[in-house]
Amino acid sequence: MRYAASEKLEIIRLVEDSHLSARQTLAKLGIPRTTFYRWYDRYLQRGEAGLQDQSPKPKHVWNRIPDEVRRKVVKLALKETELSPRELAVTFTDTESYFVSEASVYRVLKAHDLITSPAYIVIKAASEFKDKTTAINQLWQTDFTYIKVLGWGWFYLSTVLDDYSRFIVSWKLCTNMRAEDVTDTQDLALQASGCDQVHVVHKPRLLRDNGSSYVSGDLAEWLQDKGMKHSRGAPYHPQTQGKIAPSRQIASRSPAGNGWHQTLKNRILLENYFLPGDLEAQIEAFVDHYNHQRYHESINNVTPADVYFGRDKAILQRRERIKRKTLEARRLHHRQRAA
Repeated sequence: MRYAASEKLEIIRLVEDSHLSARQTLAKLGIPRTTFYRWYDRYLQRGEAGLQDQSPKPKHVWNRIPDEVRRKVVKLALKETELSPRELAVTFTDTESYFVSEASVYRVLKAHDLITSPAYIVIKAASEFKDKTTAINQLWQTDFTYIKVLGWGWFYLSTVLDDYSRFIVSWKLCTNMRAEDVTDTQDLALQASGCDQVHVVHKPRLLRDNGSSYVSGDLAEWLQDKGMKHSRGAPYHPQTQGKIAPSRQIASRSPAGNGWHQTLKNRILLENYFLPGDLEAQIEAFVDHYNHQRYHESINNVTPADVYFGRDKAILQRRERIKRKTLEARRLHHRQRAA
């Protein structure tokens, strides 16, 4: 509760004139002793003027972002309009070698009326594996999604995603959802990862759903021949494969909760496609963007390729150095202004 200066003075007079001890009097008044003695010290030093409320904000905050940096953040936001405040903060740190937090970017953009509501509902995976993967190529998730080409009908995208890094290892645009399409995508993944060219102790384990193409005997024989184990997602529980196929039961405001297929559709379905080749070209371009340019919140705001190819630790160490250097520079600037 806030007290006016006159009320504080009246409380001081009551304590001074009370026949009870200061502790007992303050207890009856419901005033903490630390609060009262802070008032009293200011009163003894400056009189009644010392009891006036003081602004809690210092004139100069040591870690305030310089105006020049704020202008650069706004300029980047106007250039990269599709990036979220989180992605802008990471991009700015990496490109400018100057640390700016996500919260700071949000405040700067909010002040310039550059924050908008999401244009679509994003889907979030609700649960995680109990035993998380600890390295690449331990577990691959695979699934189909469907996209329509006007005048041609439905096409089916088969994808293999590395569970640990979220890297899209392989994909194939198919006209059906057969076991043969699944094995073709897996062959591409084994070639791309090198798992079919070098001796590995354990081939990647495959996580799939219960669709007819995944439970067929042909796929089981193919996996056995390749020395790959496999697991099925729980029936009616799409969260099991939340990294590749989102649950359609749980809404979220954060794009970080999207599965791969939902992320892809949110981008490429902004256009209509009249030729399968056009759709394939768009998928190829977005896979490259997703793997090599899009910062992913769940893997410490690096790209899936950074994790898959082992660059993430060096990137995170560099960002930490930039952060320390930026904060030290702000402290020094604050001391110089205060001197």
